[in-house]
Parts: sequence; C-alpha cells; structure tokens
Amino acid sequence: MNIAIVGTGYVGLVSGTCFAEMGVNVTCVDIDENKIKKLLNGEIPIYEPGLEDMVKKNLAAGRLHFTTDLTSVIDDVEIVFSAVGTPPDEDGSADLQYVLNVAKTFGQNIKKYTLLVTKSTVPVGTAAKVKQAVKEELAKRGEDIPFDVASNPEFLKEGAAVKDFMTPDRVVVGTDSDRAKTLMRRLYKPFMLSGERMIFTDIPSAEMIKYAANAMLATRISFMNDIANLCEIMGADVNMVRKGISSDTRIGKKFLYPGCGYGGSCLPKDVKALIKTAEKNGYSMRVLKAVEEVNEIQKSILFEKLNKHYKGNLKGKTIAMWGLAFKPETDDMREAPSLVLIEKFLKAGCTIKVYDPIAMDECKRRMGDEVIYCKDMYDAAVDADALLLVTEWKEFRMPSWSVLGKLMKEKLVVDGRNIYDAEELAEKGFKYYKIG
Repeated sequence: MNIAIVGTGYVGLVSGTCFAEMGVNVTCVDIDENKIKKLLNGEIPIYEPGLEDMVKKNLAAGRLHFTTDLTSVIDDVEIVFSAVGTPPDEDGSADLQYVLNVAKTFGQNIKKYTLLVTKSTVPVGTAAKVKQAVKEELAKRGEDIPFDVASNPEFLKEGAAVKDFMTPDRVVVGTDSDRAKTLMRRLYKPFMLSGERMIFTDIPSAEMIKYAANAMLATRISFMNDIANLCEIMGADVNMVRKGISSDTRIGKKFLYPGCGYGGSCLPKDVKALIKTAEKNGYSMRVLKAVEEVNEIQKSILFEKLNKHYKGNLKGKTIAMWGLAFKPETDDMREAPSLVLIEKFLKAGCTIKVYDPIAMDECKRRMGDEVIYCKDMYDAAVDADALLLVTEWKEFRMPSWSVLGKLMKEKLVVDGRNIYDAEELAEKGFKYYKIG
C-alpha cells in the first residue's frame, strides 16, 4: 500500500514512520528543504524515544521516503494524509491555512480516486472546507475526478508516541464513504491484530472527539490543581485526597496528579480552539474557560511559594531549576511552566541556573543567555538559594540530599510535581514546599 503524509512535524513523522514499520510504503512531504535533507540522512527534528532508530531502519529498508514535492508522488498513492500544523491565531482559533493549502494541492494534481485524510487537529467543520477547496480546484481544471475526505485524529502522548501509535487504544476515523472506510480499515489492519479498536463515526464527530478528549484531560489537571490549592489553605493533604477519590472506579487515577500546570503543543492550543469554536457558534464553554484560567495561574505557583518564603524579597537570589520541558521524555517547551517561571524570576532580579536532560538546546534557542546552563542536576544546585523541581524526569526522583545540602547556599526545595518525601527532607534539614 502506498501513502503520502504531508507535514513532518510531530504527528506526521511519527505516523509515517510507524506505518512504514508495518510494511506500508510511505512518502513524507515537507516544504522545508533543510528538514528533508536531514531526514534523508536519518536526522530527526524532534526528540521522541525510539523514533530515530525506526526512521533509520525504514529508510534503509526502502519503505520510508522524504520529499519536498507532493506532486511527484501523488499519482502513486491511494491515501494522502494532511498532518500540517494548525497554530493558534491571535484570537485563539486554529489557523487552517496550511490544511487548506494541502487540499488545494491535492485538488490540483490528483488524476484518479484518492482519499484525503486530515490527521491534524482541526475544528469541527474543517472537513467540509477541505472538501470544498478540492472541488474548487477540480472545477478550475474542468475535471470530475472522484475523491473522498476523512478525519483521522491522532491521540499520541509525547514521550510515548511510538508505542501509542503501534499499539493504539483506539483509532477514530470519520467518513461518510464506504470506499474510504474500506481503505482505512485495510491500512490499520496490522495494528488491530490483537483486537478490533477502530471507531468509525461521521466526520464532525471525529473532529470533535479529538478536542473533547484533550479538553477532558486538561479539565482533570486543572480540577486537581484547584483542589490542591484549597487543600493547602484548609490543611488537607492533596496526595491523600487524590488517593481517596481516584480509588472510585468512576473517576480513576489518570491525570489527577497536582502540579505546576500543563503545557505542550496540544492541551493549551486545543482548549483555546474549542473555546473559540463555541464562541463563533454562539455558545460559551464556561467550564473550559475556568480550566484555562486555573492553568495559567498554576504556572506561577512555584514562584508565588518562593516569593512568600522570602517575604517578597527575591532580588539577588540564585534559583536552581530542574526540568525545562513541559513533561518528561520530550524536548518540547511549548507553553511549558518553566518559561513562565523563568520570566517571573528574571523580573524579580534572580539568577537562574537550569538543567534538563534533553531540552537544554531548546531552552537556549528560546532564552539565549538569560539563564545559566548547567552540565548536570548537581551543577545547577551549586550556591543556589532554592531548588525548584519543574519537570519530573526520572533522574530527579532520588537525588542525594546530603550532596545537595553541601552544594546549596540554603536548604530549600520547592517541588512542583509532589515527588519527594516531606519527612525525608525534614530529616536532612531541608525546608520543603509542595503543591497542596
């Protein structure tokens, strides 16, 4: 089976590589010539565990190809996936210009029945716009070539994307065509050998499922952070509260861990886009507006705790920050709490020393020389007045408190992910703050 995937960002590259791993002949397309040159040499633009080796393996096997020109391969493929970016506009709505550009190119060049599948996260109603764009291009050509449009949203977790794609808990396909359904079932069959997990819906429902899923995850995170902040005021332990409510099978454990706010490429963008979609259709997403507000406040919570500890006098303090990426196992700093914290501590007159196992280069790209980049977690702690845990990388889970006690100017830890034991730190002479 031959397919093309337009866009070699996070979604497109992972999807294309995993399809190739299952024996599909895949051509990934991107207009960035430099990126394509690097990919042809096995260099990938993102950090994702297991992905680089899989790209090299399938390049060598001749199943994975890269090009800047969709028109050069469109005659040979049965399916074209659109996995281009949908960045937020200034008002928070999704920018569909790249999605519609793919549709136009598709309509300008197909010569036989081809299926166009949107894998990008797009607002409800986008497929109709895509279909119309294709029809307009065909009309300009005076052609009546059959085609179908489908929606196939992705549900990949950064840091576990390869595993998520290879063993999906569900594959959602929105289509109104039996022919498209047959093609998509055939494409995903190798991923379904352990059990059928394909969900076929109408197209608007498939588009909504993606946003609704991310909105629910964001809601659980902000709800738990709100509860954590109230627990702190009332003297309750949020970890005990979490255990108590998550044991209820109706609620469950996932995404109920309090922290210093969510970030990344999906949740913040998708919550904003869903709010904006509702507004354009005369409806107010009141719960999601509160979710967004809570999250923005939560990103400053570690600063507020430290500012309170020092009675508003942070000027001249040296802050060690462990973790820059928005979550472990990625170098993604989009909407990361670390960026908010760095900005606030710099404004307060602090010196900031940072360390992250993977995201240091990304931080340098974003922050330049405004912070001090350290060679390891202990180097960051040297002469620090306070240590902040922002991202819960595994290597941060069991530090040597005795070593840290000798390196730091003051034994002060602010735990943004609640991974440390308060009693253990108290025994070591540390002042310890956590979430809730």
